[in-house]
Amino acid sequence: MTTRLNATRTSYDTVAADYAELLKDELGRPLDMAMLAAFAERVRAGGGGTVADLGCGPGRVTVHLERLGLDAFGIDLSPGMVAVARRTHPHLRFEVGTMTGLDLGDGTLAGALVWYSTVHTPIDELPVMLAEFRRVLAPGGHLLIAFKVGDEQVRLEHAYGHAVDLDVHRFPPERVAGLLWAAGLSEVARLVREAEAPEKTPQAFILARRTGDPPSVATAL
Repeated sequence: MTTRLNATRTSYDTVAADYAELLKDELGRPLDMAMLAAFAERVRAGGGGTVADLGCGPGRVTVHLERLGLDAFGIDLSPGMVAVARRTHPHLRFEVGTMTGLDLGDGTLAGALVWYSTVHTPIDELPVMLAEFRRVLAPGGHLLIAFKVGDEQVRLEHAYGHAVDLDVHRFPPERVAGLLWAAGLSEVARLVREAEAPEKTPQAFILARRTGDPPSVATAL
């Protein structure tokens, strides 16, 4: 595991309990809920199946997906976060894992949710993650990714009442959409909304669908 991933895991292990308590009511924004509902409707319309909440944290969004009628489980880098999720939502499955090497078979997911889970990943490392997301999605499966809008990196040394060692990355929506396309994930819908307190930047949500081979593969053939 890289130094950055180790620092991220340690930071979230440290803040896990306070993070879960402070953000337990953070899913109430109407536009965010609408994108989650659209994602769930697309998965159900495609016949349903297993959905992974990648970077699930304490599981607050995982359980919301279940309430939307999805067969959802969570994966997170932080054992501390997974422990909180298991304790809070014992009827759901949560596993420790990394988004660059998911312990999932090819084409096994009907859907994948990436709810701000790439916020600590530099944009030039996103293609590796997106390729992994596409690998585990079944043909026609859907991906919903949420992220902070911008084009900069912010250093975070204190959060949720604790010292942390994190870099927060903001992404231009057009750039993310292009990376999704290059990974073989076709954009279905995009929403960019203005910041709402205590947010400092606009927020973006892109719904994409696994289609054929990535352009680079198709071209090579």
